[in-house]
Amino acid sequence: MVAKLKDVAQLAGVSVTTVSRVINNYGSLSEKTIKKVHAAMRELNYQPNALARAMQGKPSKFIGLIFPNLINPFFAELVNELERQLFIKGYKTIIASSAENPEIEHDYLNMLMANQVDGIISGSHNLDIKEYHQIKAPIVSFDRYLADNIPIVSADSYQGGQLATQYLLDHQVRRIAVMVDEDQSVSPTVNRLQGVVDYLGRHHRSFDPLDAHQVDLVNVFPGIYDGVIASNDVQALRIANIYHQAGLKLNQDYFLTGYNGSTLIRQTNPELPTVIQPITELSAKLISTLMTRITSPQATVPSAVVPVQFYAPGE
Repeated sequence: MVAKLKDVAQLAGVSVTTVSRVINNYGSLSEKTIKKVHAAMRELNYQPNALARAMQGKPSKFIGLIFPNLINPFFAELVNELERQLFIKGYKTIIASSAENPEIEHDYLNMLMANQVDGIISGSHNLDIKEYHQIKAPIVSFDRYLADNIPIVSADSYQGGQLATQYLLDHQVRRIAVMVDEDQSVSPTVNRLQGVVDYLGRHHRSFDPLDAHQVDLVNVFPGIYDGVIASNDVQALRIANIYHQAGLKLNQDYFLTGYNGSTLIRQTNPELPTVIQPITELSAKLISTLMTRITSPQATVPSAVVPVQFYAPGE
């Protein structure tokens, strides 16, 4: 049987009004009373009705998270950190994996709005979802342009491109391949390639751009390349495996850089140089930007850029 508000009140030895005040963080209550109510809620597995709270004009204390997949270690760690930081602030999360499918994302957006979430953080890679232009609820985007009125929080892609290129040139590579995996929008990710191009241009070096969606890695590598800038860590490891099969050693016979720098990748493949997108800092900025949108819905909230770092083995 589902526990009700009066059941919590009875177990905690307080009034129904007091339980409601604790749930809504309203009024002055002793720490002892608050702890008793929370203990009773846990024992009874009582869950406040978020939809009913929203219909009363109260915050639901739920945040929706939409990301393309949770197989990629970076997205998995980012979502985990967002969930952790939001929980500390008193929010629960509804996590939706769009599987890079616009129809799935369309359904998830409708579901989140029907459940009256207080806001949404979206790492969508489906860039033509019309709902993003229509939804009035507070939304913040991670690293992608979704609509004019949605602020973007991103790691510094331009800096990342520069750091990856600097690493290769510092190691005297002769022939460079750059994996290009960019959307055709005005998203911040396009700045990564620009950072590579500008750095190579200043050093009067050429490179071969390779379309990540078209090229057959096995037929291209190792080939003529002793330097490769991959578009993410998973792709970098696939390329490194091809070189390994050819008997070539990373950071000795050739140099390769990844991108994202999740904790899992750095722990399991410490030999891979990579650009680190700082997950803790990104999560904090995404959440603070969303909270500003929630508390000041009419305010214009600027986009934000978080610096990246470069990880090189032995440094």
